[in-house]
Amino acid sequence: MSGLIGVIGGSGLYEIEGIQGLRFEKIDTPFGCPSDEYAIGTFSGKDVAFLPRHGRGHVILPGEINFRANIYGFKKLGVEWIISLSAVGSLKEELKPMDMVIVDQFLDRTKGRINTFFGDGIAAHVGFADPICKELASVLYEAAKEADVTVHRGGTYVNIEGPAFSTRAESNVYRKLGMDVLGMTNVVEAKLAREAEICYATVAMVTDYDCWHEGHDSVSVDMVLAALLSNAENAKKIIKNSLPKISKERKCSCKDALSTALITARDKMPDVTKKKLDIIIGKYI
Repeated sequence: MSGLIGVIGGSGLYEIEGIQGLRFEKIDTPFGCPSDEYAIGTFSGKDVAFLPRHGRGHVILPGEINFRANIYGFKKLGVEWIISLSAVGSLKEELKPMDMVIVDQFLDRTKGRINTFFGDGIAAHVGFADPICKELASVLYEAAKEADVTVHRGGTYVNIEGPAFSTRAESNVYRKLGMDVLGMTNVVEAKLAREAEICYATVAMVTDYDCWHEGHDSVSVDMVLAALLSNAENAKKIIKNSLPKISKERKCSCKDALSTALITARDKMPDVTKKKLDIIIGKYI
């Protein structure tokens, strides 16, 4: 099913009520099992596939997420756009809890997560200077404004390893570097989506001021979940408003991200790896 729109739910958002013709599909991938079954159906007039990145019931830590399987599964379903919802801590006074941020950059502070489909005899280097699809980000920003949500366009998402929240020293360093929000998951999704030539954008949902703000309590799970539950309806409104605005035809560079990225000589590519990556590189080899 081509033209499908993928939605990744983060902490506190494990399902989207109102999907018509709902069915659940378990996807097998060469990289193992995705976080959960994909919930597939029609929402706001568009075909969607929803996946909770931590699994229903939140059973998977950020460092345990099989990002390759998740994105490969979307690709196998025919997804061309991914809207990623993510809980974040704010590193700036003006980015308040309950605000939304349509980020446009990442700072990767993870440690050893597998962030590429390539290797095993096939090398590729995609461009990642602009890690977010600008067209999809614009759609999400307009959808958030229509939903009467306080939304900020642009910002850098610091992706820490977790699962512990950051220290006060770390939080203040990120602030001095000019970073905007802090989370544990999205940068690897963005890298893999780019390799899979899927448009990707993040709606960062601010839940707290991390631990740097003297006038607010340090972040806790209860604080995050309370904010997320309050913001869940806003997130669903943004998704509902954005879907009809997503064009049937992609004109961005995301759709051709691999056209100049594959560097391995075609006659040197192992057959087993070519088969594993067929839905990703097949059109180029």
